[in-house]
Amino acid sequence: MTILFTNLRLVAYISVFFLSGTVLGLAANFASLFLPDINHDFTIFSLVVPSATIFVFLLLVQYGQPIVEVTSHFMLGVLWLTMAAWSGDIIGYVQCYGLNGQERQTTRGTMSARTYCYEMKVMEALSWCIFVLFAFFFVIVIALTTRAVVLGRVYAWREHIEQLGWFGEWPAYPTEAIYPRPPYAYAPYHQPYGVPGGNYVQQVPGHSIVIQPGTHGAPPVITQVAPR
Repeated sequence: MTILFTNLRLVAYISVFFLSGTVLGLAANFASLFLPDINHDFTIFSLVVPSATIFVFLLLVQYGQPIVEVTSHFMLGVLWLTMAAWSGDIIGYVQCYGLNGQERQTTRGTMSARTYCYEMKVMEALSWCIFVLFAFFFVIVIALTTRAVVLGRVYAWREHIEQLGWFGEWPAYPTEAIYPRPPYAYAPYHQPYGVPGGNYVQQVPGHSIVIQPGTHGAPPVITQVAPR
């Protein structure tokens, strides 16, 4: 495996894992306050997206392949983009500090409108942040895998993603110095003595062959000399 890329990937995934966990905590709080009657569509969606992200990341850490990760990054990125846009549509451009003293209806009574506004703003900001991270993941994995293919790892898209090298590193460095290639079978090649034009002379066992150049453009003279 390539140590630098593996460490960077682990740090990035842990960051997204904790950010998704924060959004999931906020969504769970909204679920306890609003479900099943108030704003149920967004609340359920806000529970599904971070939960799916955490589940997929736990699988990718162990069984990641570039082709799988690129697909996962794209799909999760679309979900987080939807989440960010939906959050912004709900809360809009409301100034939270101006909601002091106002209440918002819940299934169990009321809650502070200012608190709800701040939590929605945090959810929106984290959703945009995670979307941007997924966009970077998507581009970086494609770039590194394409580079690995150019450098000779023709199956890089289906190898484990930890075999990719970071920019400036060889793929699979330092565990593999040279990318393994299938052995080639070399057949012994014997060419009989011949002259230009395709005329070949079969050597008599025990004899030596003497080739003398021809004169005035004539073909060479080939003589077999018996041993003395």
